[in-house]
Amino acid sequence: MQTKVTPQRVAWSLADISNSTGLSLGFLRNDVRRGALPVKKFGRRVLVLDEDLRLYLANGSKREEGFNDDASA
Repeated sequence: MQTKVTPQRVAWSLADISNSTGLSLGFLRNDVRRGALPVKKFGRRVLVLDEDLRLYLANGSKREEGFNDDASA
């Protein structure tokens, strides 16, 4: 019996990220425009590298400079 190995994904489209996380495409596009979510462009195709997506998800989206997500602030 052969074991099928699926290679790890190296990049994601904004639609893929939206489908996987539940974040809207508009929200993601806004974060791309603000520079909060780095992308790579290949012609008209916009991709997010897996390592950049992991950092973005780990850090969350900061709405403005100095945003503090601490409830005590």
